[in-house]
This record gives sequence, structure tokens and C-alpha cells, in this order.
Amino acid sequence: MAKAAVSAKPVKQEAEKLREQIRYHEYRYYVLDAPEISDAEFDRLLDRLKKLETQHPELVTPDSPTQRVGGKPREGFVKVRHRVPMQSLDNATSVDDLREFDRRVREATGRKTVDYTCEHKFDGLSLSLLYEDGVLVRGLTRGDGTTGEDVTPNVKTIRSVPLRVDRQELKKLGLPGDFEVRGEVVMTRKAFEDLNRQQEREGGKIFANPRNAAAGSVRLLDPTITASRRLGFFAYRWLADGGSPVKRHSLALEALSRLRFKVSPDWALARSIDQVMAYCERWEKKREKLPYETDGIVVKVDEAALWEELGATAKAPRWAVAYKFAARQATTVIKNIRVQVGRTGTLTPVADLEPVEVGGVTVSHSTLHNMDEIERLGVHAGDTVAVERAGDVIPHVVEVVKHGRDEKKFRMPERCPECGSRIHKSPDEVAYRCVNAGCPARRKESLRHFAGRHAMNIDGLGDKLVDQLVDKGLVEDVADLYRLDLKTLADLERMGEKSAQNLLDEIEASKKNSLARLIYALGIRYVGERTAQLLADHFGSLDKLRDASVDELLEVEEVGPKVAESIAEFFGERANRELLEKLRRAGLRFEEKRTRPKDTRLAGKAFVLTGTLERWSREEAKQLIESLGGKVTGSVSKNTDYVVVGAEPGSKYDKAKKLGIALLDEDAFAKLVGKN
Repeated sequence: MAKAAVSAKPVKQEAEKLREQIRYHEYRYYVLDAPEISDAEFDRLLDRLKKLETQHPELVTPDSPTQRVGGKPREGFVKVRHRVPMQSLDNATSVDDLREFDRRVREATGRKTVDYTCEHKFDGLSLSLLYEDGVLVRGLTRGDGTTGEDVTPNVKTIRSVPLRVDRQELKKLGLPGDFEVRGEVVMTRKAFEDLNRQQEREGGKIFANPRNAAAGSVRLLDPTITASRRLGFFAYRWLADGGSPVKRHSLALEALSRLRFKVSPDWALARSIDQVMAYCERWEKKREKLPYETDGIVVKVDEAALWEELGATAKAPRWAVAYKFAARQATTVIKNIRVQVGRTGTLTPVADLEPVEVGGVTVSHSTLHNMDEIERLGVHAGDTVAVERAGDVIPHVVEVVKHGRDEKKFRMPERCPECGSRIHKSPDEVAYRCVNAGCPARRKESLRHFAGRHAMNIDGLGDKLVDQLVDKGLVEDVADLYRLDLKTLADLERMGEKSAQNLLDEIEASKKNSLARLIYALGIRYVGERTAQLLADHFGSLDKLRDASVDELLEVEEVGPKVAESIAEFFGERANRELLEKLRRAGLRFEEKRTRPKDTRLAGKAFVLTGTLERWSREEAKQLIESLGGKVTGSVSKNTDYVVVGAEPGSKYDKAKKLGIALLDEDAFAKLVGKN
């Protein structure tokens, strides 16, 4: 036992050192926006820690960076009462309102002047974080102000939320280890736009604004989805024993920064209400330059002792007020609703408007997102609508103000307005799509994807060259790349004969690429690199894949109904089948010989792995099974032959028992594969 303890000590020290390094680099990247190492280096540190904790599960701590994402989706949220109510703020909409707020504060406190802190009022979701002995133990939404929902697993996925704070730093500040931090979960405008583009591609819900996106992401039952949403957290209040642990709010903000919380970098201390008004005026003009949505400025009395003296009403504190920026909405009339085909083939309804100025910009078009949104709004051509513009986000219709006399109900076309191909729609999605890979609207995106490093790897076919080839009518689909000649390319802008020849050599070399690369390069929705490889391994031929039924596709490892239907939909489009014939004539590889393992003792056997294995990682066990001719699938079914069970197995174990499938512990598995 003593020997084991000695050998474990260096491992424990390495794990703790890795955690400190990872926390530091998370802080540099997600709080300071000043990373010191590359993403690849960060991933290596995290992967090493994961491996150590897998091999030594007793070393896992609740505040380890590896615990940010994990666990099964929950069935619902538990409601928890706030220790101190999370009140809302009274609003000030004018300079006069701010002066009135200042007058009330000075009269109630008997002060001639009062210091105020000014901070951005981020438009997101209010959150309460509870720490015990410096470790995050609970994250609660605001809820009704008295009771919130426990969203701790989701909160842990937000990288700018410290899972623990430096206890030594707390001691230096003379502050307790048990405390509460309140703040706002936000999503940047760019992250919001990227999310909506992804939602459109996948037929998911379109969010009206970053606030709705952030709030919806925090309240998802599956924290792994929350983790993918790129959320941020700004701390704006610190509580200990029900009150402020420091004398001034400005000192609290500084202390929060020292403890590696992210606070608004633009907060300021104002010595008078005139300075407050100057701050508000300055940031109302600059609000568009911020990466986040803000709808105003929060003004707080800086001296914490005055908070208790000023007290609160039933719903809001008297020591703070929210100065609201002017709304960026306007009303106008929808002249027409038309369809725009996006670069991924998604059809988006767009409203043509009577031009109107919104937030200093003339708006004449607005996205209506999808048919669900049109029906929710009840909008038609001829209606008078409210249009909102938020930063660089595309203007969108907020509501119908008045219905027109001659309303025209919008219907999605049955044929693509760009290429005439049949429009596809899955019953479980809101999006309508054109799946023709050669559709003019998709042409540039298809070419960029086809030439990508992980697809056909055609070096030199960059964005500008793709634009020239399409705009000049030289390429109509990806197969046309193989018909280009030296003179045509050399005559293009910024090319020349040498560059043209290099590109032709790259195009020619791409013909030898694997079948898996070609499948991925076709740009079939939901088919990534791994799925493309699994399809190539299973069918061995593009012709067999093209002609496979949905049921046959479902036999492929990791291919579910959604992916199978998307593949069948793609190859069911006549234009795509014609494209395949053009690629065949160009000389691309349509078949791939599958090498059979020398030892085929597991040939035809299907395995499922569940729980943590001690002797092998999941990937090592999978490779071992495949090297003996077997296959590993992700879910248990009547076609499963064996389920290999490790420590703490999941629901797959229960399902296997119910179906009567053979269960193998590690010893039995080792015997089966000849690794006793």
C-alpha cells in the first residue's frame, strides 16, 4: 500500500499542476481575451489531464476543468430559493430621470454629492453563482426574483465562470470563502449570428436576439449543447452574508477582477450626476462598437453603507437605476415577401420594406427567418410592422402593428427559385431546402468545401479565385474544376502561368484521394469526416452508397435516422446523380478496396462499449475489436452481439440486460480477444 501511495503522489502533483495551468489559460482566453498559447497546446494540456483522471478517478475534483461538461441530459430543473432576492431595477429614460434619481439619493442620505459607479447594462440572463470555500457549488437563474432554477451543470460549461477562486487571493483581500457572485450571461453578436446560421442549416429554432439565445442556451436540459453555444459571463455584484463584503462597489469590481471574474472593462467611477450623464451619453453613441448587446447603463451608489440606508421598494433597490438607451425600432410597410436561397441551400423568406431609418441606417429588407416565424407573427405582404435593428445583426420584424387591407398569404415555393430543383423539407424541421449541390446559390460554398483541406485538399483554390471562376461562368459545379485548362486559369486576375500550373497539378492530384474524402467533399448535410469514413468502409463504393435505401444506411455504424434520410435525400436529387457521373468521367476514385484483417475471429460481430475500462481506452478497445473483424456501434439493439461493461455503466447496460444480450466484463472481453 505504501508503494502505491508513493507512486500515486507524482501523478496527483502532475494533475494539480495541469489544473492550475488550464485555469490560468482559460482566464487569459475567456476573461482577458489575451491568450498566451495556441488552441492546440491548450487541448493537449486538457487531454493529458483527462487521461490522468480516467486512469486515476480518485483524483477527480468537482472544480477540475474536465468537469465543465459532463453527465446525462436532465429531466427538468429544480427550483431553489435565493438567499437574497434578485430584484429588478427602476428605469430612467431621460436626463431628467437621472437628475431626479440623484436628488432622491442625496435627500435620503443628507449628502451634497454622491459617488456612483457606471456599468454597461448587458442584455442577457441574470445569474447567481454560489461559492463555498472558494469552489462553485450552485448556479441559479433569476426566476421570479425570489426563486430561481438550478442550472449548475450548464453554468459550469461557461468558460469565463471560475469553477474555483484562488483562496490565497481571498485571504489577501480579507474576504470570506463563502460568497455569492451575481452577473449576466451574454452572447456576442458574432456568436449569435453564427448560432442562427447553424440553426437555419439544421432546421432548428431561430432566435430573435442575443438575449433570447443566451437565456435559451442556459435553460437547455443537455449541458453539452449549452457548451457549444459560446456564452460569456460578466460579474456585476458580490455578496457575502447577505451584504457587500467591501465598503464600495468599485472596490468589489476590482476584487472580482483579481479573482479572475470577468467584469465590464468599461465601468467607471463618477463623482457627480453630471459625470454619470456624460458617461451615458458617450456610450449611447458608442454602443454599436461593443461586441455585446447593451440596452443601457446601470448606475449604482458606490458606497455600500448607503445601500442599507436607502433601502428598497417591493421590486427594486433605491440605490441603483437603469438608464435605458433609446429604442432602435421603426414601423414600415411590407411591400412583398420573397425567398432567398442561402449558401447552404436553406430557403429564407425575406420581407421587402418601404425604406425606413432604424438606428441611423436605412433599412429596406428584413429577414423573416422561416415559415414558423411567419405564422407566429401572422405577417403578410401589405402589413405595417415594427422593425428592429441591433448592432450589425440583420434587421428583423418584431411584430405586426396593423394588418393591410389586401393581405397576401405567403407560401413557400415547391421549386428552388435559383435552379428549379424540387424543394425538400423534413417533417421534424422548420427549414425548406434545395439539396442540389450545383444550385447557383450554393455554388461558391460547394466549391470552397470541395477544395477544403479535409475534403479534396486542392491547395490554391481560395475564396477570391472561387469568386472569379463562378462570376465569370467558368465553373458551374465542382466537376467543372477538372475541365479547367492552363490558358483559362493563367488569364485570371493575380494568377499567371506558374500559379495556374500549380493549381492544375493540385486538381489532378485530388483524383487519387480516398473515397471517404470524396464523400465528405460532396457536402451532404450531417456527413462530416468521420461519417464519410464510416460510409466508405461500409459500402466500399460510391455507387453502392448512392443506391442505398434508408434502412441500408441505418446499418452503418453511428448513422441514425436523421443522417440516413439526409444522405438518401441528397442522392435522390437528379442533379446530384448527374454530378456524380461528371465526376466519374473526370477520373475520381469511386471505389476503395477494403482490407480484411488477418485474424477474423470477431467477423460479423457487433459490440457496444459502456462504462470506464481499466486496461484500454474506448478508442483502444474499438481498434482492437475492428482489427479482429468486429465492429463497434454507439447504441444497443437486437443486432448487438456483445456489450463490454466497464465501471459505472450507463443505460446501455440496462437495455442490454432487458434484450438478453451477452454482457462481458473486462476479463471476459480480454479472453475473447486473446489478450488474457
